[in-house]
Parts: sequence; structure tokens; C-alpha cells
Amino acid sequence: MGSMLLFPQPLSVGSLKWVQFIQTAAMFLFPPLCMAYLWAQEPMKWLKVEKFQSFKISGFAILLMLVALPTINLLAHINQQMALPAFLQPLEAWMKNQEEAAKHLTEQFLNVTTYSGLIINLLLMAVLPAIAEELTFRGVLQRLFQGSETSKSQTAKVPHLAIWGSAILFSAIHLQFYGFIPRMLMGALFGYALVWTGSLWTPILMHFTNNAMAVILYFVALRQGWNMDQIDAIGTGNTLWLGIASVVLTIVGIYAFRRSTTMSKASSRTSSGN
Repeated sequence: MGSMLLFPQPLSVGSLKWVQFIQTAAMFLFPPLCMAYLWAQEPMKWLKVEKFQSFKISGFAILLMLVALPTINLLAHINQQMALPAFLQPLEAWMKNQEEAAKHLTEQFLNVTTYSGLIINLLLMAVLPAIAEELTFRGVLQRLFQGSETSKSQTAKVPHLAIWGSAILFSAIHLQFYGFIPRMLMGALFGYALVWTGSLWTPILMHFTNNAMAVILYFVALRQGWNMDQIDAIGTGNTLWLGIASVVLTIVGIYAFRRSTTMSKASSRTSSGN
């Protein structure tokens, strides 16, 4: 989900949500929009938001994120088992405190049982961060790392460094270090989705799907009296088999998604040529 601010003084949940909205807009939404309108002659094209993808590609992107849910949980579980060397124990203690504080704040935000509360959370924790963070990390940073598309440099032709560089920053900015690996890998997937489809709306849709799943699952769990820890554990422990199956299906899904976008581009070029 979106990066969370931690506050030393107690504030109401409603106030925290307003501050979160302002923070996300100020840090991730307005800067890339301002940069595009100041630097580019065609801002929408520069940000790659001038066109939407087909329903087929969009549906494929949503399905891929749904299939990847147990994979994300499994990677998060593995990430949480990692320990730093003894001389870095103070750093590890600080990281754990940050993680717990962020988790507590997220749970406060998600603690709603009304449909109006669900809609507000979807807007604040799924729609806004998906658009704002993708504009910043894939729309601007990945583009800047990659360089001009007309450049003959290797970075422009094969933008792996640009994709992974922006993915690492995307994960680090959340200050939730025990979820660093799955968030970084998701960031990389979003980056490749942008390169493969040529539209920022694809990673925005994937980002939204991931965040919306968490919001909706938590909402349903609260209304049904389920244990949320069991949902977070899907793909680990007794359901490890589901996590392994999800990993395999996710890898296959990414390959199929790549082929589908390539075929879609080829079909578009053929149609425009005729």
C-alpha cells in the first residue's frame, strides 16, 4: 500500500487519513505532474498515460496480481525470517519498530466495517497510491533512469537497470523493511509491465489490484469475524503448497503476459500498416 507517515502525537484516525491523503498527493502525485508539464511538450505522452490498454491486457494484468497473492505472502514470510549480523542489532531493532508502527497504523486505517468506510479506504489506500506512486516511480524515475527512448545507449534499449533501480527506491521509500523483497519484486513487475505495454495505466491497474485486494480482504475479515493473520499467512505454513503453486503460476503468467503484450503490439502495427 502507500507509504505511511508515523506521528509522535496521537491523532484521530480521520485526521490521520487526511494527513495521509495530503502526504501522498504532495510527495507522489503533484511533483511528477508538474515535472511533465514543465519539461515535456506533450505531458500525457511523456508520462505514457495518453492511451489505455485493451480489455484483454487489462484483464490479464488483474488476473496475474490475483494469482500472485500467495506468492507475495510467501516472499514476505521469507523476508521476515532474515536477520542482520550482531553488530547491526541496533539497526534491526529500529527496523522492527518501524515495521510494527507502520503495521499498527495500517490496521487503524483498515478497521472499518461500513461500506462508506470501505470506499474511502479504497480511494485512499488503493486508487490514490496506485496512480501517484506509479506516476513517480515508473512514470518519471524509471524514465529518467532509462534515458531518452531515441537514445542508442544499452540502458535505453534494455532498461533492466532503470526498472530495478526504480523498484528498489519504490520499496525503500515505504520504510517497511520486512516487506522489502516482495515490494521490490512487485515494483520490478510494474516496471516491466510499463515497458511491455507502453502504457502507465497497466502498472497503475496492477498496483491498484494488489492494494484493493488487501483492503477488501481486511474489510470482509472484520465483518465475518475472521482472523486476519490467517489471510496474511495464505501461501505459508500449512498452505505452503498454495504458495509454491502460486509461484509457478505467477512465473508462467508473467511469461504469458509478456507474449500477449508482444502479440498485441504486433497486431496493432499490422493494423496501422494496412
